Amino acid sequence: MSTSMTLTGRLTAPPELRFSPSGVAVAAFTIVTSRRVKDPASGEWSDADTTYWDCKAFKQLAENICESLDKGMEVVAVGRAVQESWEDKQTGGKRSKISVRVDAIGPSLRSATAKVTKASGNSGQGGGRQAYAQARQQQSAGSGDPWSAAAQSAGQAAGGGWDEAPPF
Repeated sequence: MSTSMTLTGRLTAPPELRFSPSGVAVAAFTIVTSRRVKDPASGEWSDADTTYWDCKAFKQLAENICESLDKGMEVVAVGRAVQESWEDKQTGGKRSKISVRVDAIGPSLRSATAKVTKASGNSGQGGGRQAYAQARQQQSAGSGDPWSAAAQSAGQAAGGGWDEAPPF
C-alpha cells in the first residue's frame, strides 16, 4: 500500500501520449515543484527546494491530460509514489527510480480559469487517438487554438463527445 501525495507545480513540457501494445493510453510528463522564498536582506524572491517529478497516467486520464494540459501550466496532481526498475541496455546494470502514478490532475485555478467539459466514456483504449491527433494537427497548422471550432468538430466526428451541455 502506498500513500497518496499531492503535487502543485508546472509542466516542464507538453505531456507525451503513447499507446501500449494492447492499446492502453499512457501519458508521460514531468511536474516541477518549488517553494518561493523571500530573502529578508534583499527583499527578492527566489525558488527553493526545486524537484522534478516524473509522472505517468493511464487510460482515459492519459488521453484527457494530453488534450487539456500543456507546457508551463500550473497543475495540481494527486497520485502515489512507485518504484520503477529496469536493466540498463548498455551496461546490463540494474536501475530504478521513484516516479508518480497520477490518479487525478487538473489546472491550478490560483492564477487561471478553466471551463470543464465531460469527456466521452471510451475507457482509454485509444478511442480518442483520432480526435487528439486531429486537434494537435490543427494546432500545428497555425490556428494555435486546440479548442477551435475545427478541433471541436474533429472531436465530435471521432466520438469525442464535446458538448455545450453541462454534465449534470
